[in-house]
Amino acid sequence: MSELHKFLFDGLPVRGMIVRLTDAWQEILARRASNTATGAYPPPVAELLGEMTAAATLMQSNIKFNGALILQIFGDGPVKVAVAEAKPDLSLRATAKVIGDLPADAHLPDMVNVNNKGRCAITLDPKDKLPGATPYQGVVPLFGDDGEKLGKLSDVLQHYMLQSEQLDTTLVLAADDKVAAGLLIQRLPVKGEGNLEGTSGTSDKDHDQANEDQIGRNEDYNRISILASSLTRDELLTLDVETILRRLFWEEKLLRFEPQAGLQGPHFACTCGRERVAQMIRGLGVEEAESILAERGDIEVGCDFCGKQYRFDAVDAAQLFTPLGDQIPGSPVVQ
Repeated sequence: MSELHKFLFDGLPVRGMIVRLTDAWQEILARRASNTATGAYPPPVAELLGEMTAAATLMQSNIKFNGALILQIFGDGPVKVAVAEAKPDLSLRATAKVIGDLPADAHLPDMVNVNNKGRCAITLDPKDKLPGATPYQGVVPLFGDDGEKLGKLSDVLQHYMLQSEQLDTTLVLAADDKVAAGLLIQRLPVKGEGNLEGTSGTSDKDHDQANEDQIGRNEDYNRISILASSLTRDELLTLDVETILRRLFWEEKLLRFEPQAGLQGPHFACTCGRERVAQMIRGLGVEEAESILAERGDIEVGCDFCGKQYRFDAVDAAQLFTPLGDQIPGSPVVQ
């Protein structure tokens, strides 16, 4: 099962998390691959989307926020947009829109930042928004302070965290067709509980200034960051969490929290469903539904987000417009 591990470095102003997405990530890829209209993601896109999904999980788990965290990458390359969403219960979904071909060894700049116009947006969408309220959103470019293109998603997000929280952050991300994983190490805020919304101690200004003054200066964080950065892609994808922590931090005293797995941990969930599609078909009306059936033989609807396809044959469609008491058993086919 997918799992999330949180830990603190005893006596040090440093916290950490490791996420390993297995079944949740495989479900995301399987839904897309089974879509006859789109097919599977190209390997470089799948790797980027897996890293985004792992990062969204880590960032959602790192804040106290009752709502969805939405991580988006968009720009001027073949990948027009890639999105990963993590909710407070750690339910996850992700998608990407690709136009054109990609080389097998494409990297982040090749996919979304060809002319250095790519952007990364992180949106916090409250679960219970007040009327007229808008979600919080932060946007950063896909280049560094000197205008250089950033080659990895982890570099982009570390830059974002410095700007939004004034907190040193180290991210190691990796994904393949089986696992999407991430390690996050972060210096604890000087005052208050820093998060993406900028909550503060004495005041927002004091909080931000105190944290900014400590950027790059904490020796304990710097030491642990160097250790974390030594973790390779293959190690992150193949080693279990216990082995990773022992290899990296065997000289440090860790305070571990109970791992989160199953429905209490990261898991796939999309808002689409057969009944929602049925309601949409009912909204088309009998004549339109019959017209589609006459032309195609069935009615096929794919979820724009996860890619899952729902098919209704003539019997299924007829039942949608038949009173409940007069219905006969329909086709169970769902693809």
